[in-house]
Amino acid sequence: MLKKAKVYSAEFKLRIVLEAIKGELSQNQITSKYGVHATQISYWKKQALENIKAGFDGKIKGKDRENELLIEDLYKEIGRQKVELEWLKKRV
Repeated sequence: MLKKAKVYSAEFKLRIVLEAIKGELSQNQITSKYGVHATQISYWKKQALENIKAGFDGKIKGKDRENELLIEDLYKEIGRQKVELEWLKKRV
């Protein structure tokens, strides 16, 4: 029987990461307090610090712009395919 992976909320992760960044408690103390593995806490902390840095660098806005361009291209493709479909329906 496989163990189902636990899913933690963003608020829970934030609480743990903030405690890890503050450094008031050791990683072992945080692990025992919340029942989360030390490796997981390290991963969340690393992920949070990278996202904070990206926020100051403006990289998040760049990703949003890339997504907008992708969506725009996809809508154009959908429009072309609709036109082709209508044309084929008229031909048949």
